[in-house]
Amino acid sequence: MAPGRQVEVYLDLMSQPCRAVHILLDCTRIPHKVRYVALRRGENRTPDFAKLNPMQKVPVLVDHGFILTESDAILKYLASRADVPQHWYPRQPERRARVDEYTAWHHSNTRPHAAKVFMLEVLLPARSGSQVDEERLIRALSQLDDTLDKLETMFLRRQPFLCGDDVTVADLLAVCELMQPLGGGRDVLQARPQLRRWRSKVQAAVGDAFDRAHAVLYDVRDRRKAKL
Repeated sequence: MAPGRQVEVYLDLMSQPCRAVHILLDCTRIPHKVRYVALRRGENRTPDFAKLNPMQKVPVLVDHGFILTESDAILKYLASRADVPQHWYPRQPERRARVDEYTAWHHSNTRPHAAKVFMLEVLLPARSGSQVDEERLIRALSQLDDTLDKLETMFLRRQPFLCGDDVTVADLLAVCELMQPLGGGRDVLQARPQLRRWRSKVQAAVGDAFDRAHAVLYDVRDRRKAKL
């Protein structure tokens, strides 16, 4: 990416994939402009936004007329185009394939299973005014536990990060999903020391960018605590 060239990103930081993009941009200092899109207000359904992404979802990246959707593609594009350390999305074929392996798995495992816990504990009760459906929540937590088992046995094994010895875009996608249930006061990694150590390593690798991206989620958690 040419020096001084700035990309635009359309984000809502209550969205897990948006936080992953935000963290990469923030901690690597890629020149960028954030345009916030409040999903709860329907700002993603305006005609102007639909021109950018007919799917009406965030994140969206605009790089001098080039429009890209889907967080996985955006993260890999930024890591490939910008002058950032190679570990984010390695050029070496086998190491890059490990990142691609996780991100392909992520979209039908980590992402839906962690998101469902948050949806059942926070979003649905807030929208409907009803109580949490405990039976559905128990099933969702069981699915998430199976995913966490696989994260430990398939991906982490004895290595510090999901795809090897260095942090990659795969770690950002995963950690942002697994933080989401914290909005309902639930730390899904509390009883899993291996995954807690991994989360701490990711936080250390990205520094203050982690908490800046998650400030909105922390606020949701704190407001819920204050009501109890």
